[in-house]
Amino acid sequence: MNEIPQITTEELRSRLEAGEDLVLIDVREDEEVSSGMIPGALHIPMGDIPQRTGDMSKDAEIVFICRSGARSQRVCEYLQQFGYKATNLSGGMIEWNDTL
Repeated sequence: MNEIPQITTEELRSRLEAGEDLVLIDVREDEEVSSGMIPGALHIPMGDIPQRTGDMSKDAEIVFICRSGARSQRVCEYLQQFGYKATNLSGGMIEWNDTL
């Protein structure tokens, strides 16, 4: 398996501000996202990912987000084997909120 691409919060902010076409998917649980999400992100809990792959384009760069970057890393590893362009937000929402 290939190494999972990582993106820092600073890189993500810069790319979003530049208007790059990225798909953001937050894989945290409902109670976690109630405290806030990155604007424009779609919420698909980690456990729902296998049933929701049809909602994701293999042509799009998808950035997966969780609390710290561990769960989203596992989601990226899972989806990569099916040909998705999955990128992990390094440090997750902890890092995102720390850099606000």
